[in-house]
Order: sequence, then structure tokens, then C-alpha cells
Amino acid sequence: MKKNLVMAFAATTLLVSGLNAQAQGQSVTTTPATTAPAAGPLKLGYTNIDYVLAQTPEAKDIQNQLTIQRTQSENELKRMQKELEDKYGAYEKGAAQMSDVIKKDRETELQGLQTRIQEFGRTAEQSLQTKYQQLVNPVVQKIQKAIDEVAKAEGYTYVFNLDAGANTIPILLVAPEENNITESVLRKMGIDPAKAAAANQPAATGGSATKPATPATAPKKK
Repeated sequence: MKKNLVMAFAATTLLVSGLNAQAQGQSVTTTPATTAPAAGPLKLGYTNIDYVLAQTPEAKDIQNQLTIQRTQSENELKRMQKELEDKYGAYEKGAAQMSDVIKKDRETELQGLQTRIQEFGRTAEQSLQTKYQQLVNPVVQKIQKAIDEVAKAEGYTYVFNLDAGANTIPILLVAPEENNITESVLRKMGIDPAKAAAANQPAATGGSATKPATPATAPKKK
């Protein structure tokens, strides 16, 4: 979605340039009989999808499900690590009395357990990301529908996502506040913008939620 928004921004720039060039050409070559009606100005708006997502009723349930899955994975990882530590400790204590065959067998067992721990960590993180997408995608579709309806009702030609994601540079570095449609989108989804803003004030100084999660940062004010 965010990649598409960046592409749309580039397309908008080219389109504006093309319209300007076309308008200049028409002023010289057209006659009153053939002049087409002047196209209306492009109206550009923006919002913050992550912020809107964090205000939805589904956001808390998504966070809870992700937290449960992450906790379960972390507990299993700790269990496996404890097993490795215990077996390694037993190996060290008895290594001097082991035959070469038994010693090699124990070392192979320890190496296999260490490999399983590493693989489990990778698989658990991938599974968490997959779960996040499964839970979030339906909500994002609802947000997109609300954005589409607001854009149509208020005459916006393009709507951009203000934030490109955590630890990234925002797509829009400067934007007038009157083109911020976030509150309109929230209202379209049945969410009170004032309550959403008030609920997020304490979160501004608190710790961030487990990732992946729905950020609770308010839209930037330009």
C-alpha cells in the first residue's frame, strides 16, 4: 500500500506538470469554438493509516493476540535454551569418563538442539509476522474504504499516507493541516477523533507496544 502511495505521489507530480504544459499550449493554439472546459485543480489530501489503525476497535484484540503468540514462542524458546544448558552442563561434567563414541553422540545431540533453537526463533518470528498480516489486512481494507469515501465526498484527487512506517522518513515532509483528512476518516469509521487523541496522550511518553503492533502516535501537525 505504502509503495503504491509513493508511486502515486510521483504520478501526481508528472500529472501536474503535464496539465500546466497543456494549459499553456491551449492558450496559444485553441479558439473559442474548440476550447474544452478548464479542468478543476488537483486536490491533494493525506492521512496516517497507522494512527487510524490504532484507533479501531480491532486494534486492541490484534495486539492481544500478537502478545499471546509472542509470549508462547518466547516461553518455548526459553525451555529449549534451558534444555540445551542442562545437557551441556551434564556433558561437561561427564566428558572425561565418556568413551569417544558416547562423547561424539552427546556433541551431535547438543549441536542438533542448538540448530533447532535457531530455526525455531526464525520460524516463530515469521509466524508472528504472518499472523499480524492476517489480522491487520481486513482492518486496513475497512480503512481504505473510509478513505475512498472521504476522498470522493470532499473532492480529493489523491490521498497520501503521511507516515512511511516505523523508523522511516515520512512520505510527506511538509503538508498543510487543512488537507489532513485523518479526522474525517475516523468519523467515517464511527470513531470520535477527540477521544482518540485524548486516549493517545499518555502513550506519547510510555513504552512502545510489542512489534508487530499498531502504533499509537498521533498524526503530525504541519
